[in-house]
Amino acid sequence: MKQFFEFIPLIIFFAIYKMQDIYAATLALIISTAVLLAISYLKNKKVEKMHLISFVLILVFGGLTLILRDDDFIKWKPTVINWIFGLVLLVSQFVFGSPLIKKMLGKEMTLPDNVWSKVNVSWALFFIACGTLNLYIAFSFSEEFWVNFKVFGLLGLTLVFTVGTVVYLYKHLPKEQKESLTEKKD
Repeated sequence: MKQFFEFIPLIIFFAIYKMQDIYAATLALIISTAVLLAISYLKNKKVEKMHLISFVLILVFGGLTLILRDDDFIKWKPTVINWIFGLVLLVSQFVFGSPLIKKMLGKEMTLPDNVWSKVNVSWALFFIACGTLNLYIAFSFSEEFWVNFKVFGLLGLTLVFTVGTVVYLYKHLPKEQKESLTEKKD
């Protein structure tokens, strides 16, 4: 349910875009994301860093889009956020020597360090590629095509990559953890 809740601003953005235009959709994205953050804070007394970074970028790029009436700014937002995520993953591994993916998932599964490193770098490269692909789509195709790609294409790519990661991680799980997962399903 939490994951669905996080997609509400994207759904609102898409719906408003289809009914009005990119500027109304951008304003709706800013407002709905702010409301989501407020609800999260009231419910949990904290806001996740990733959500806060995303909101700041939405506010900056969305604000510039609205003030300057130039949709190029909102088209840059997915690229910047994907590149930030990719960079953070690379820095966590190569500067701090500890893959961020392992910190996020390591409590739930035990895997060799080389597997965590491969997954971490894979996700970093995935984010960088998505950011680059977003730029290509945003500035080579129509606005409507870009909106559809932003909502469905990036989401679809992320879901496929997530499934691939889960399969890869499962393949490397120790036998005991595989058995405990199988027992939980039964």
